[in-house]
Amino acid sequence: MEITVQCVRTFWTKRSRGGEAATLRNAAPTGFPLSRVPLSCAQVIRMSEDDGFVPRESEKPLREVALSLRIERDRLRVLPRVDPLYGLPPRRRRPPAVHLLPGQWVRWQLNYRFSSAAGVRDWSYWLDTFNIAHGPVAPDGFLSEPTFLVDERGPVR
Repeated sequence: MEITVQCVRTFWTKRSRGGEAATLRNAAPTGFPLSRVPLSCAQVIRMSEDDGFVPRESEKPLREVALSLRIERDRLRVLPRVDPLYGLPPRRRRPPAVHLLPGQWVRWQLNYRFSSAAGVRDWSYWLDTFNIAHGPVAPDGFLSEPTFLVDERGPVR
């Protein structure tokens, strides 16, 4: 069974919470063209305030990605793991797993916020966007609208 995973992580601080910097951050894509990575790996794209949100691509073994992926009959059960739990902004509760039929895909977004223990550094934030498909995907597949969109972002204050 073919599973295609793309992880997009965007990092920022309070400096990008307003004005032009926030406009640049909010314009960062949540999906990218797929590159050729082994089926046992995820395509990982990182963007950071430090370099103007320029995408940097790499790959990571699926077992190291914060995702629970399991085949149940003919469906792919998808549920991102929250890692680290202490970084989650408050929210009511986590949504249930999504079950994908072959040919379907989900975009799942989770955000995090952190402060330094001593209060020396500014608040920092990151947004994880997981694009997961059950079955083969065209190179531009994650540039379209997903079958399912799970927005699990909470307030970052």
